[in-house]
Amino acid sequence: MTSRTVALLALPDVQLLDVAGPLDVFAEANIQCGREVYALAVVGSAPGPITTSSGRRLLPDLIAPTEASSSFDTLLVAGAPRMHEAAVAPELLAWLRDAAGRCRRYGSVCSGAFLLGQAGLLDGRRVTTHWAVAERLAARFPAARVEVDAICLFDGPLRTAAGVTAGLDLALALVEEDLGAEIARRVAAQLVMFFKRGGGQMQFSRRGVSASSGRSALQEAQRWVAAHPAEDHGVERLASRTGMSPRHFARVFRAETGMTPAAYVETVRIEAVRRLLETGDVALKQVAGACGFRDVDTLRRAFMRRVGTTPAEYRRLHAAPGSRL
Repeated sequence: MTSRTVALLALPDVQLLDVAGPLDVFAEANIQCGREVYALAVVGSAPGPITTSSGRRLLPDLIAPTEASSSFDTLLVAGAPRMHEAAVAPELLAWLRDAAGRCRRYGSVCSGAFLLGQAGLLDGRRVTTHWAVAERLAARFPAARVEVDAICLFDGPLRTAAGVTAGLDLALALVEEDLGAEIARRVAAQLVMFFKRGGGQMQFSRRGVSASSGRSALQEAQRWVAAHPAEDHGVERLASRTGMSPRHFARVFRAETGMTPAAYVETVRIEAVRRLLETGDVALKQVAGACGFRDVDTLRRAFMRRVGTTPAEYRRLHAAPGSRL
């Protein structure tokens, strides 16, 4: 059987793991199969070494767009820390559109989705990227359907992955797609990685609530919420702290912070829950009370909605040894 060529397009300042991680998964699949199922190639955008974001250098096997005649089974675009700001030559975007059109499947790791978007390859598709730039991706390419919590997404020929290490998850999912679950499980075991990662990527998000914003009275109210998450923070009570009517307070708060008061309060409380789950062995009932949730069920529902996994699973994956529910 002929091997399938998997190409990783890497621009200057690329994140090294976005390239090396998927390549190692495919290379391990070759070992597990005892033959070269995948022929691997790194594609650069100019002759010479590619300097990565860590300062290490990669040597490309092919150069785009001068290698436009090259055809691949799979083409993935690796991400870079500032990919969402990168100026990409029209010739490279044209090459990417053409190469993707001739591939069986194409996709991206992390912020590599921005390059696919510039090439018009995300329109009408479900797509994910790193949680920190997902909103930017959705705003820049409104025809794409961005799903911020997903680790990996498949939509037609498009395959996209969330941030950095999710490139390994994506590559493993492609191995499973090609060679079946048994080979993919053996690859995962050899690389000491989860065959299927639990939960979505929002469990890793550290965005939370940014610094207090808006006029000074609103900032004071925000600091009070953050310092006392268990208290009653209804609109009426918060408005009274600022000397505004509830209606005016709600309108001004949303205009100046970009969030409703209720959304802000829940965000603060979820961040407080995460800190307790990560650092302590407090029972979940106590966590709920300390963070302003009426009961454990209310906490679980809010946590699932915001973080994409249960408090129990979050603690299992993120807490120090010895923590419990």
